[in-house]
Amino acid sequence: MTTRSMKEQQKNRLSGEKSPYLLQHADNPVNWYPWDEEAFSLAKRENKPVFLSIGYSTCHWCHVMAHESFEDEDVAALLNDTFVCIKVDREERPDIDKVYMAVCQMLTGQGGWPLTIFLTPEKEPFFAATYIPKTSRPGSFGLLDLLSRISTAWKTNDGRFRQSASEIRSALEHIWSESPAGELPHDIQDQAFTHLLGQFDELFGGFGTAPKFPMPHQLVFLLRYGTGRGNPKGIRMVEKTLLSMAAGGIHDQLGGGFHRYSTDPRWLVPHFEKMLYDQALLALAYTEAFQVTGNPAFRQVSEKIFAYVLREMASPGGGFYSAEDADSEGEEGKFYLWSRQELEEVLSPGEMTLIDHYYAVEPQGNYTDEQKGGYTGRNILHRQHSLADISKKLKIPEEELQKRADEAAGILFRRRETRIRPRKDDKVTTDWNGLMIAALARGSRIYRNGAYLSAASAAARFILKHLRRQDGRLLHRWRDGEASMPANLDDYAFFISGLIELYEAAFDPFYLTQALSLNDDLVRYFWDETGGAFYFTPSDGEKLLLRQKELYDGAIPSGNAVSLLNLVRLGKMTGRPDLEERASLLLRSVSGAIRRMPGGCAQFMIALDFLEGPSSELVITGLPGGGDTQAMIDSFNGHYLPRAVVLFRRTGTDVPDVAELAPYVKDMEMVGGRATAYVCVNRTCHKPTNDPAEMILRLSAPAVK
Repeated sequence: MTTRSMKEQQKNRLSGEKSPYLLQHADNPVNWYPWDEEAFSLAKRENKPVFLSIGYSTCHWCHVMAHESFEDEDVAALLNDTFVCIKVDREERPDIDKVYMAVCQMLTGQGGWPLTIFLTPEKEPFFAATYIPKTSRPGSFGLLDLLSRISTAWKTNDGRFRQSASEIRSALEHIWSESPAGELPHDIQDQAFTHLLGQFDELFGGFGTAPKFPMPHQLVFLLRYGTGRGNPKGIRMVEKTLLSMAAGGIHDQLGGGFHRYSTDPRWLVPHFEKMLYDQALLALAYTEAFQVTGNPAFRQVSEKIFAYVLREMASPGGGFYSAEDADSEGEEGKFYLWSRQELEEVLSPGEMTLIDHYYAVEPQGNYTDEQKGGYTGRNILHRQHSLADISKKLKIPEEELQKRADEAAGILFRRRETRIRPRKDDKVTTDWNGLMIAALARGSRIYRNGAYLSAASAAARFILKHLRRQDGRLLHRWRDGEASMPANLDDYAFFISGLIELYEAAFDPFYLTQALSLNDDLVRYFWDETGGAFYFTPSDGEKLLLRQKELYDGAIPSGNAVSLLNLVRLGKMTGRPDLEERASLLLRSVSGAIRRMPGGCAQFMIALDFLEGPSSELVITGLPGGGDTQAMIDSFNGHYLPRAVVLFRRTGTDVPDVAELAPYVKDMEMVGGRATAYVCVNRTCHKPTNDPAEMILRLSAPAVK
């Protein structure tokens, strides 16, 4: 038998999957199954419990557990003997992940990946954990001991586990039971602000202690709150957080983009995976911060994010890949870290002196190994000192210092590009692409960058071509020429949001048409006619343990909250009262959850800010490409107007008229043969104007509630 055929024979059932994460485990001695009925039928037939392991391809601790346990013959023997083993990619099957992550959080008070769940053959959980070491340690069971104990207990009396699973399911159903619908208190945004203020880290920015996650939707809410309420504290918290993150090791100082989260309070030591959704949400936050403050540092960071995404995450077909790994060459962060010797090999003595100060390089290194402890001799490049302080110390003018630092950074970046890159998770998901489309479309407007608009348009058309069924329904995942998995709430919500942003950037009615069509599908297949709000899974999707609703924000904003804002924006853009009525029903149905935890509902607060207003509708009528038309569009894009929607009615072209989607604009014509703005604020309309300054004045007032 050839070496090749022997290797192929050793592969488990994951070898035929498309998920990069599942394929990483195809050579494990564990007899893995993908999530399918074959696995559960086997478990029922042989009366075996199910060992469910959920993770993702770029997760560092998933790699650690895989190497320690799933590549180990002793662990594999125990697993294969007593359990039916199932691997799930949480990015491919977020519906499964969300259900069992809720179980883990309920049972242990925490969550994360790798997620380890023991199930009955009926898919009901009776034990949950995250990372489990191979062998027992003080205070915690190792996987070998845990498997042995569960195996013995199951074979002796599985009734105990089934009873426990039934009780867990009942408790979960109670937790997910609907809160009473009703009106929100008038000060609910104040409550959310007060919560965030109480959690704010005055020293390093961000909220809470280590580990620290970016949570950009919280920052966007604070910008909206700060400007709308005239509260400078909200804006100050955002500025502190974004500047601290930009200076920290969580920010890739050379290549742009952000790592997943920081293990310490000061944003220095991250877990090094780069996720597409983080790039999208942070690019939006930095862009809005630039609009509000005018600080060029925020623009620079957001444009570096876009540059990274377009350079490393764009597929040839137009969609965006999901993530880059934390590890390379079997070691976390190796691609990003620098020893002093490595720096000295590529920099001149003068450049080295500058970089020592600019990126706070330590001779012994500043990076500690989380598993082994102690300094590694390598550095995470970060900004510890201000440009002014370094300028004073080195006696170099600030402008010259920045120029030389940028040149040295370019040298380091080019050297880094010769290293072995972290693995790329090259699947394309509809939800995360929707977030990136929205960010690029917004960036194209604010920074007047046509390349961003082209990239956003290409991604949207990729989704519409490759991730949509013949009946118009969306799919969740595409990879290697194959689209699969029914779309979930986030796929619809985030992609619709991206299409709305695309319309406001390109003024092509095609995008607005697609947004409205997909929103109709969202209501048809996801709306709860009894309790209101949207389920995470469609009515004709796979029946899991429970059909849940996602109301609170996590690393990404709540799909229900994004849908609320979509409904409000689409309703105002088209004049369709049914959309705004649906938005009111949604808000009423989730009011109990919001009242219970306003600080966990930042995205709902953003939507509520729009609803409470003052909100504005702007219709610009003019000749495409005309100087007067462009002056109006540029004026709108140049101002921070988060509660405004904008339509453009083209004249003198064969392009479909937006009036077909928004009939109320059909009589809005140019006045005096010049581009004309029609402004309505809180359902009160002003006379049309040809003056961009007057247009902005009307849109901006009243500015403070």
